[in-house]
Amino acid sequence: MTGAPATAILWPAVAMASLTFLVWVRLYHLRLGEMARKRIDAQALASAADSARLLLDTRASDNFRNLFELPVLFYAGVLLAAQLGVSDSASLALAWTFVGLRVVHSVVHCTFNHVMTRFIAYALATLVLIAFWVRLAIALAAA
Repeated sequence: MTGAPATAILWPAVAMASLTFLVWVRLYHLRLGEMARKRIDAQALASAADSARLLLDTRASDNFRNLFELPVLFYAGVLLAAQLGVSDSASLALAWTFVGLRVVHSVVHCTFNHVMTRFIAYALATLVLIAFWVRLAIALAAA
């Protein structure tokens, strides 16, 4: 399962990391703004429970946390794919599709937050990630 250079499969991981950093910027932009408007002292947000109680807009922080759930399997899969040399067009398409769907999920989650739109992007991304891992398992069995 080769085709593109083995490092080509790493670019979707770079894109996912970039998305995570962008959501982090959005999170702190919103959080610091709300803290300033409400005059909330930073120490008042010492725990997640305090944050949930005092902060109204948790969309970006919820999404940021979510970017460390299923995407962890994506990062591990990309590293395994690079190690195995699995960077064919199908694997690349699956990896980029996962990233694209996670971008959609994050944009929805951090903006208008329509649950069903967000869920569809999340569910499709999960199915793509499963397909990506099935391709990796096949490549690993063949190695």
